[in-house]
Amino acid sequence: MSTKLYVGNLSFDTSESELEELFSSAGTVESANVITDRDTGRSRGFGFVEMSTPEEANNAIAEFNGKEVSGRDIVVNEAKPRTDRGGGGFGGGGGRRNRW
Repeated sequence: MSTKLYVGNLSFDTSESELEELFSSAGTVESANVITDRDTGRSRGFGFVEMSTPEEANNAIAEFNGKEVSGRDIVVNEAKPRTDRGGGGFGGGGGRRNRW
């Protein structure tokens, strides 16, 4: 069973292949994704790495959390499940309001 890790405070120049290569020293990397801004395509400075086992994920956390990578101390921890933040992409909720 694979474990997904959150990787924060990445350099904006870090690529997915660099992230995968870095984490491969801790075990088998199932996937590595750098999150990008949908409008500009630029990195948002964080990503996710999926390790093949929980043990390898724990090794990666121990090895890389707080480590300097490309001049920045990265943050690595187990990813939390995504929560519904509501809204529909236009400022969220509220519904129709009559002002008459």
